[in-house]
Amino acid sequence: MDAADPSRPVLAYVGLGSNLNAPVRQVREALIALARLPETECVARSSLYRNPPLGDARQPDYVNAVAGLSTRLSPHGLLSALQALEAASGRVRVPARWAPRTLDLDLLLYGSLELGDGRLTIPHPEMTRRPFVLFPLREIAPDLVVPGRGPVAELVTGLSDADLTLVEQGA
Repeated sequence: MDAADPSRPVLAYVGLGSNLNAPVRQVREALIALARLPETECVARSSLYRNPPLGDARQPDYVNAVAGLSTRLSPHGLLSALQALEAASGRVRVPARWAPRTLDLDLLLYGSLELGDGRLTIPHPEMTRRPFVLFPLREIAPDLVVPGRGPVAELVTGLSDADLTLVEQGA
């Protein structure tokens, strides 16, 4: 399934992160931009959290959040829109994994869809191992079940939130 039924919106979740060029501002502006996407409404947003970077610890801490979107865009259409927002923020894609970035937007979930086609994998393959994704996701969708993985409320039990620092309360 690639195309959303245009008569029925799908609930999708997007992870947001930034550690360059005023990360709090980058994430706030990205939340506003997500709400302005065509055929899309931002229906939930988590608090903003500061956390250490993955990989190279010599880079600045990240600010992360999760947004819930009601969208009629297809999964690939939404991914393209997210990548356009990243580019507009000044993100330059580099081959290094976990490099610093102005904005990182990850499509975490798209309804109950499970997809892996080389361009897009849903659910996001790393999300269940990342406290900076699961704790904000639980904040806005405590009863959510991640397809093929289980309830968010159970998935967080194996993770620590000790590295997450609240920066700004969600709306």
